[in-house]
Amino acid sequence: MQLNQLARTHGNEKAKRVGRGGKRGKTSGRGTKGQKARAGHRMRPELRDIIKKVPKNRGYAFTSHQVKPTPVNLAALETAFAAGESVNPETLLAKALVEKRGGKIPAIKILATGTLTKSLTVSGVTLSGSAKEKITAAGGSVA
Repeated sequence: MQLNQLARTHGNEKAKRVGRGGKRGKTSGRGTKGQKARAGHRMRPELRDIIKKVPKNRGYAFTSHQVKPTPVNLAALETAFAAGESVNPETLLAKALVEKRGGKIPAIKILATGTLTKSLTVSGVTLSGSAKEKITAAGGSVA
């Protein structure tokens, strides 16, 4: 083998092109100058500035998933029911004192607003303490 017969296995590496003729020159693919061209560039989202201007509210904004009962006052029972009748969710729905919620009769709580002069039999609903007292004082019963 002679020196003039030697051949390379790998050819010359092309010189990296820099500047306007190359692929990674000048702005190196960033396309801009200034803050957006710098290393570690990450512009703060505009929405964050808007959020920062909204004042913080005090307290914990917890929304309960518990369904609250529908309130019915004693004054409504006084006008809708006759003496000796029974008060339960079905009769309250029939007399249009409550409406169905999601296709079902909701939980009902009787409150003591108003006066009661008739004796009524109350069952299947929750009552406030003072409403219970007024019903029993009028001669009614609570089951």
